[in-house]
Amino acid sequence: MAPKKENSYDPARILELLWRVDAKPSRTGLSVDAIVDAAIELADANGLESVSMRNVAEHLGVGAMSLYTHVPGREELADLMIDRARADLYSHVDEPSSVVGGWRPAMRFVAQRNWALYQRHSWLLEAEGARPVLGPHTNDKYEAEVRPLDGIGLGDVEIDSVLTLVLTHVSGTARALAGVTRVKEQSGMSDAQWWAATAPILGRVMDRERFPVSSRVGTAAATSYDAASDPVHAYRFGLECILDGVEALMSRGRPADRSCASE
Repeated sequence: MAPKKENSYDPARILELLWRVDAKPSRTGLSVDAIVDAAIELADANGLESVSMRNVAEHLGVGAMSLYTHVPGREELADLMIDRARADLYSHVDEPSSVVGGWRPAMRFVAQRNWALYQRHSWLLEAEGARPVLGPHTNDKYEAEVRPLDGIGLGDVEIDSVLTLVLTHVSGTARALAGVTRVKEQSGMSDAQWWAATAPILGRVMDRERFPVSSRVGTAAATSYDAASDPVHAYRFGLECILDGVEALMSRGRPADRSCASE
């Protein structure tokens, strides 16, 4: 049996790259920033799968080996891309908490900014992993997004949990929208064409007596969406439900009381 390949991924080295620790200018003008910007341009145009060290080098007009002086490999490059993509999410760290109307409009603002981010850089949905990318822009983002929830009656863990719930909902519905778009492109069929092709068979096999509730609800939803699903509606509807739930949570007393009740 062949020996297991050692993982060369170094999280400490990634942190140094993210924060540009001991970064030195290159005599050729090549830099981490230039490499990351080129990789993002490729991913925006052709998807994350198009980002390889060779392709990035060709995009920059340099030799592939010259990139490794600055970025160890594609995995590290992906983390750098994620952090860089978040750089312009907010004009300043207090932008979300400055939204008029309190925490609820502020969290709508946070959700909308993240939703728009995924529309600009859909490759983020593939690149983001289970472990956070702890770069400067990601930390600025987190600070900006928890500030509207501070001082409104939530505990610290609750603040993090509420933000996580909102962001997970945004990424989930953004992923669904990307999937709908991809299916349309790959199939060459619009939703209306798909319904027209499937309706005759569905009319024969979908017994309303066997599926009384689902047939009624499914018909109403499909008529409303004019499609099999509507991720944009799901995003908006789900966000309001989440915010309603946060209000209900805060009405249940102090954080310590809620913690005891949930155990």
